[in-house]
Amino acid sequence: MIAREISAIVLSEVLRHRKHLDKTLSDHLEQLSDNRERKLTYELSYGVMRWYHQLYFITQQLLKKPVKEKDTDILALILMGLYQLKYLRIPDHAAISATVETTIKLGKPWARDLVNAILRKYQREQDLIEHMVDGYRPAYYSHPDWLINKLKMQWPEYWQNILATNNQYPPLHLRLDIGKHTREEYTDMLQEKGIEFYSSNYAQTGIGLINPLGVEEIPGFQEGYVSVQDFSAQLAVPLLDCLSDHRILDACAAPGGKTAHILEQDVMIRELVSVDISAERMKLLSNSLKRLGKTASMIVGDISNSADWWDGNQFDRILLDAPCSASGVIRRHPDIKYNRIPEQFSYLKCCQFELLTSVWPLLKSNGKLLYCTCSVLHEEADQQIAKFITQYNDAEIYPINADWGVNSQYGRHTIPGHDEGDGFYYSIIRKKIPR
Repeated sequence: MIAREISAIVLSEVLRHRKHLDKTLSDHLEQLSDNRERKLTYELSYGVMRWYHQLYFITQQLLKKPVKEKDTDILALILMGLYQLKYLRIPDHAAISATVETTIKLGKPWARDLVNAILRKYQREQDLIEHMVDGYRPAYYSHPDWLINKLKMQWPEYWQNILATNNQYPPLHLRLDIGKHTREEYTDMLQEKGIEFYSSNYAQTGIGLINPLGVEEIPGFQEGYVSVQDFSAQLAVPLLDCLSDHRILDACAAPGGKTAHILEQDVMIRELVSVDISAERMKLLSNSLKRLGKTASMIVGDISNSADWWDGNQFDRILLDAPCSASGVIRRHPDIKYNRIPEQFSYLKCCQFELLTSVWPLLKSNGKLLYCTCSVLHEEADQQIAKFITQYNDAEIYPINADWGVNSQYGRHTIPGHDEGDGFYYSIIRKKIPR
């Protein structure tokens, strides 16, 4: 199988069944050993989903009738062909020829003439079609209209930057284990290898690579010197203000980036309990800790049903990285723009609030709960915290005094295109000491 064939299959599964792009692509990439083919498969799959709303609009102008659902792989081929013509440096004739021939490999030779005609029509009418794209907002920004409306209403100063950043390639950020090397020591290693980098202004453990590398090429990765983690995600753990006698709960912990970061601090905490409902994702956490040489109490369990896993001893700190729309990490997961629909928000908001109320009894008096989401939407941020503190008299907001992000009534946001990293929300809630 070649890159375009695999990409068509992957995209068909995402578009037809709303599967997650990263997992679907990972499953199929195992069939490819050639690194160039793997890179092209990745580029085509992520590129099409990044620009899906624009590319699909273009197909609507070119097709006389919609492609049948059972032929979603052919629709995917057309989208891939348009993506190559518009965004990649592959010569037009080569892109069209290879894309058209992929219809044969997919077992649908009848579509050969259709795909060829559509792509050549786009070549002939490109100026007119691009003018139409400019006049249709979801196509121009390549986002669903409902999300554009939300961002424009909630972030009037930043919405266009957010949309533009969502359509960019994501940066590769590393989190340094400062217990093993200082940032200066590690960046010296990068310089010796001729690897260009930059340091985060806000995340003290953050180093970005100007040219992304595979983890096998990153110096010291296998030895646990660094891990891959966005700069904004690295801001969470310092907010916990962990001390040596603390017992800490990392709720919804997998795949484990924040668990590892807690253990990498220069404070030897008393105990870290990491809980997640997914056994599969907890395996990722376990593997990560093995690479880093760290240990934690790992439990597969439902945070909202603490009777099944909690030993009754309260925690000094709780980190709740709640499930959310992931609207702040779209540049890393562009299929979010396709897979997320407005109807999901009722469930997500209920889930977030249920988790907040479930972990609150597990927190000691004078303890701190850090609520965070990788979202830029207010309903998953301040609105949840406002609802929570009105229902719990022993809850009070602990201010976040920081030189990063944008302040809100109950917490702090990082915003794609405005800050160094992805979009996150953080709020610290302290449990009052009983009088």
